[in-house]
Amino acid sequence: MIHAMKRILFLTLISFFLFTGCEDVIEVDLPEQDTRLVVDGLIRVDINETYIPVEIRLSLSSSFFDNNLPTSAESVLIIYEEYEDDIVVDQGSSSLAETSPGSGVYVPDPNFSSDQRISTSILDGDFLFTLLIRHQGRLYLAQTRYVPVVPINSIRQGTGTLFGDDETEVIVNFTDQPDVDNFYLFDFGFGEFLVTEDEFYKGQEFEFSFFYDQQFESGTVLDISILGADQTFYNYMDQLIEQSGDLQGPFQTPVNTVRGNVFDVTDLDNIDVIDNVDQPEVFPLGYFAIVQEEKGQLIVD
Repeated sequence: MIHAMKRILFLTLISFFLFTGCEDVIEVDLPEQDTRLVVDGLIRVDINETYIPVEIRLSLSSSFFDNNLPTSAESVLIIYEEYEDDIVVDQGSSSLAETSPGSGVYVPDPNFSSDQRISTSILDGDFLFTLLIRHQGRLYLAQTRYVPVVPINSIRQGTGTLFGDDETEVIVNFTDQPDVDNFYLFDFGFGEFLVTEDEFYKGQEFEFSFFYDQQFESGTVLDISILGADQTFYNYMDQLIEQSGDLQGPFQTPVNTVRGNVFDVTDLDNIDVIDNVDQPEVFPLGYFAIVQEEKGQLIVD
């Protein structure tokens, strides 16, 4: 049901002192990691807005202790196609441009000859969205479909604790959509996420507690979101939360062993199998998803 209620990663630096009249310097060699393209393509949709808030962030993975560095691409494009009986009946595209040179942030190109924004009205159809990125001479591809979500019924403050007194309990209540296998991603802010699936509460009202590892001042506003997820995105986030901890956003320093749905297709030889390139060590990091987001707030007592 609910995975990773609290995951805390402590990085401890240990200094060794020798009381022998001299001091030895101990150097620790960290494992070298290949630099990889990182794609932060989680697009959160407010269905009441006119356009999908498309924003793709590109960066390069860095060393163990450093943050990822923004990187620019030669081109970034989203293609969307609606299928009926395996036949494309509607299609469109959105050309993205960098908000400022070197930022690595890409949005629908405001200077294009036509409006490149994508209307939320198309989400009523069954569209397949394809993200194409050309970066440093290589071509990357990711595909996703829009995933809706149910609203949050209520959020209230609890009085329980999990590990100690310096915690804040919030109790979240929502009702699962019946007759469908549902997966959810909760964003509690401060880089803290939680995933859950409806295996044991299908079609029912469900309530659970989440514990922040700090106490907040009275009047503090906590923003909490529920996001739709398919099983693939659910599995990806579950692994990412497990391995990276909840001290920062999951796309900040993705773990090298967690692969998302973005593939290097530069040498693709079969268009029907996008992950068939026979280069197992050549892969990017990150994920591309378009999901509905429902928000809630709690004002701390």
